[in-house]
Amino acid sequence: MNQIILHHFDISPFAEKARLAFGIKNLAWQSVQIPLIMPKPDLTALTGGYRKTPVMQIGADIYCDTQCIARELERRFPEPTLFPQHSRALSTAFSQWSDAAFFQPGSGLSLGTNEGLPEDIVADRSEFFSYLDFSNLHQQLPHLYSQFCGHLHLLEEMLADGRQFLSGEAPGWMDILAYFPVWMCRSNISNAQQLLTPLSHLANWEARVTAIGHGQRSELDTEEALEIANNTTSTTEASILGDTWPDLKEGDSVTVTPTDYGDVPVAGNLLQLSHEGIAIRRTDARAGELVVHFPRIGYLLEKQ
Repeated sequence: MNQIILHHFDISPFAEKARLAFGIKNLAWQSVQIPLIMPKPDLTALTGGYRKTPVMQIGADIYCDTQCIARELERRFPEPTLFPQHSRALSTAFSQWSDAAFFQPGSGLSLGTNEGLPEDIVADRSEFFSYLDFSNLHQQLPHLYSQFCGHLHLLEEMLADGRQFLSGEAPGWMDILAYFPVWMCRSNISNAQQLLTPLSHLANWEARVTAIGHGQRSELDTEEALEIANNTTSTTEASILGDTWPDLKEGDSVTVTPTDYGDVPVAGNLLQLSHEGIAIRRTDARAGELVVHFPRIGYLLEKQ
C-alpha cells in the first residue's frame, strides 16, 4: 500500500504546495476531499487531532505539515529533486519567511476583503488563525496590504536577474514556498490585479510555476483511505537521536503541538526523534495503528 493519498480541499493554499510537489516529481496520487471547517472526524481519526491542511497518507504513515510532506517525498522519490543546487537547508529556512511573514498578511487580506463570508467560516478561522485579530480586521487592512505588497516586491527583486526559478534553471521547493501566497492572492484577495500587474518578473515566473501542474490525480473516498490505513502496517522504524531536546526514549508517552496556530496537541508514543522530525505511534478505533509524522522545527514536543 504505497499509494500517495492527499487529504485536502481544492482552495487550500497550503495544499497547493503539496500538489505542485507532486507535479515536479510527476507522481500519481489520490485526492481525498476534507471539510473546509471543523469538525473533520475522518481526518482527525488519522492524525489524532491535527487539523491543518493538507495531510499526506501513505499506508498507515500519516505526514503532517508541508515541510514534512516535502521531506518524505524527497526520501521516497529522489528524482527529480525538490531541492536543486543543494537547497534543502536553505528551503527549510526560506519556509519561515513564506509560511509566516508572507502568508499571514495575505490570509488576513483574504478574509478581510471578501464580504459576505459565511459566519461558520469566519468563526472557524478566527479560532484557527490566532495571529489575526478578527475584532477589527477591517481597520487592519491598510497595514496588511502594505506588508503583503512588501513581500511581493521582495519576490520581484529576487527574480530580477532573469533566473527561471529561484534556485536556478530547475523548479524546486523554494519556488513552491514563494508561489503559494501569490496563488492565494489571485483567487482570494480584492485588488489582486492591482497588486500583481506591475510585477513583470514575478508574473513570468508565476506562469512557469503554474505550468508544472499537479502530477496524475485521481479521487478516493475517505472511507477507503481509512480502510487502507487500517489494513496496512507502518514502515517506520524506531530511531531516537541522542542529542535532541527534551531527553526522551522510544515508547515515551508524548504530545506534539504546532507552535504557530492550530495548536491542537496530538498524543502518542514516541517512535522517531531527530533534529528534522518527530514520529509517534497511536491507535484509532477506525483507522487502526498509525504512525504520525511531524517536522521538528515549529512543533512543541512534551513528555506526558
